[in-house]
Amino acid sequence: MNIETITEQALKLEPALRAYIAEILLESLDYEEDFVVSEAWRQEIQKRCKEIDTNPSLLIDGEQFMDKLKTRYL
Repeated sequence: MNIETITEQALKLEPALRAYIAEILLESLDYEEDFVVSEAWRQEIQKRCKEIDTNPSLLIDGEQFMDKLKTRYL
């Protein structure tokens, strides 16, 4: 299977699955971190990522969030 075929097949997947594959691919890259993260923060980040992976409906669009804030506080 070549890269074009893999890409075509991946683009046919639903958005959540494409995001999951993208996340795995990005995590697999060998890169140096720009900043040091404490173990406590690393665990919190991993916990939140798992929550999002488990229930992506918890996420809301940034514009929706700002509209809610404006409605509530203005």
